Amino acid sequence: MTKHNILFIGLDTHKGFNEVAYIEEQRGAQPIHHGRIPSSKVAIKKLIRQFESKYPNATLHFVYEAGPCGYWIYRLMKS
Repeated sequence: MTKHNILFIGLDTHKGFNEVAYIEEQRGAQPIHHGRIPSSKVAIKKLIRQFESKYPNATLHFVYEAGPCGYWIYRLMKS
């Protein structure tokens, strides 16, 4: 696996679940659909650990919808 400096992870947030996709920082990279995860603290923390493990040298940038289903994720990640 090559070294990546930045990994962008997108979350399409909903009340009961989140759709996850990511893209590596390199020219010509294609977005990858990671899948659907439950909308829970445990699932978000597990997702973060998975990306930290798979891309240990990368800075992770999470993007999500700024709405009622996304703010708690920001607060969780900042804690």
